[in-house]
Amino acid sequence: MTQGTAGAIQPEGWTARRIRLMHRLAARLATQARPATGFVSQPEPKTIGSFARGKQLCAGNFLFAGYLVEAKAPTDSKVWPLWDLPMPAPAFEEALHGFAWLDDLAAVADGPARARAQAWTWDWITRFGRGRGPGWTPDLTGRRLIRWINHALFLLNGRERAEADAYFRSLGQQTIFLARRWHTARPGLPRFEALTGLIYAGLSLTGMERHVGPAANALAKECASQIDAQGGIPTRNPEELLEVFTLLTWAAAALAEAGRSPQPAHLQAIERIAPTLRALRHSDGGLARFHGGGRGTEGRLDQALASAGVRAVPAEGPSMGYIRLAAGRSTVIVDAARPPVGAASSNAHASTLAFELTSGRRPLVVNCGSGAGFGPDWHRAGRATPSHSTLGIEGFSSARLGTDGLVLKGGRRLLGDAPGEVRVDLEHGEDGIRLIAGHDGYAPTHGMTHVRELLLDTTGRVLRGEDTLGALTSAHRRRFDVLMDRTGLQGIPFDIRFHLHPDVDAALDMGGTAVSMALKSGEIWVFRHDGTGALRLEPSVYLERGRLKPRGTRQIVLSARVMDYACQIGWTLAKAQDTPAAIRDLERDDTTHF
Repeated sequence: MTQGTAGAIQPEGWTARRIRLMHRLAARLATQARPATGFVSQPEPKTIGSFARGKQLCAGNFLFAGYLVEAKAPTDSKVWPLWDLPMPAPAFEEALHGFAWLDDLAAVADGPARARAQAWTWDWITRFGRGRGPGWTPDLTGRRLIRWINHALFLLNGRERAEADAYFRSLGQQTIFLARRWHTARPGLPRFEALTGLIYAGLSLTGMERHVGPAANALAKECASQIDAQGGIPTRNPEELLEVFTLLTWAAAALAEAGRSPQPAHLQAIERIAPTLRALRHSDGGLARFHGGGRGTEGRLDQALASAGVRAVPAEGPSMGYIRLAAGRSTVIVDAARPPVGAASSNAHASTLAFELTSGRRPLVVNCGSGAGFGPDWHRAGRATPSHSTLGIEGFSSARLGTDGLVLKGGRRLLGDAPGEVRVDLEHGEDGIRLIAGHDGYAPTHGMTHVRELLLDTTGRVLRGEDTLGALTSAHRRRFDVLMDRTGLQGIPFDIRFHLHPDVDAALDMGGTAVSMALKSGEIWVFRHDGTGALRLEPSVYLERGRLKPRGTRQIVLSARVMDYACQIGWTLAKAQDTPAAIRDLERDDTTHF
């Protein structure tokens, strides 16, 4: 067995224990209720899995939450006993109980895949169907119900009547549990999962129709309270927003197919989210990687937007606090707002003014991403400012992690000492799109404000940038003077980092004064600077969900010191002159990896 590094287990508080005990009691009571006996109707399946991941599951390779467990088939059976696997971390076990892996087995859809899906599902019913195990939480139950209903034909094919009865009985019992406990799910994605699962089950199962109205009403209220006027969510996690959007479109479609009208607040939330997701979409179809989110499964974003049926273009100005600059084949997405605060910041990053750049189908400048799937140390490192393509003062982040005891169960740390103000000015001119933004995250510690100016020209071939650290007020200047005295007038060291995608081939050029970068598409980009700082290439990592280990890559680093009340560094990222304006980029990426 091979597995990742599990995080330290934190003591469980009384509130969490009480909720868990109430879940268990409600689950046991639900198993005594009158079960469903069949389908009234069945929503059209909309979950799409990965054929490659499905084949890996069939081969006995279980990769969930950053942990890999490799199983060997017992001598008397062709199907591994899934629920006997060692559970390296709670997140691994929760992923199994959520049954999202059914999507991957259904994507394979051959005999061995069906045999595994059926064996593992009915084994779950036998072992956990009477309210046992960690899968009886509202969000996991909602996720599981959606998959069981979506893939009912796949699961029921060739099964005996007694097995079908057990399947429907469990569906009904899980629905009753969800109706009683959905309100205990955390606001945000967990509650949206619980309510969407309840709507699916209520519409599909005999005797469960009474749950649809209350669930639809509750979902509408969650939309009104959790989706802001910009179509954003409190965590500012783009991939989580996509998950919420997908659930809302599934629920709306299921209600409409059953002859019920989704509530106005529900539909309005979908209409608000769609343009925000388009603004967070890079030219390669992936999402910007900020605040714990990844790029998303290939094609998932475009499919969700198409399924919603909302004609939406990216809004000008901030979208969930992000600014999108787009021209030609290039997109630049900038984090131009304060990071999330409070409970919403448990996965938030100190990424203010960081950006990502994609050219056509090829990411060039990225952020390292969320390290949550690689253990607590990588999770913490991925959230720090040096893991982002922005300016950072040496040894400090623009927001601090876990300050003043801001630590949740499981060791998750909230953000504290975040920038108090982020100012943004966006202009569209004849020379391109210009963004000027600044934040005061370093004012309390160093008296410094970071101002970043970006100009993407009209062709998308040149991105010009200028980063400034300055003491803007008399109080900030006094703070700077104190630090200068303490350091013996050595100044304040800072770095500007540009993390490169692993597929980018980078090398120092022009006698060490520039960096040449070759993309798989054949494009050549060149990084230059004004000579104020020292340029070097350093190792970096790309923290990508679905892999067992971080991917090695490189980063461009400009280093300098603030010796006065202000220091400016100018730089450019530009396509080489002989790079054509149009390139046929047909090479496929390898998606089968650990």
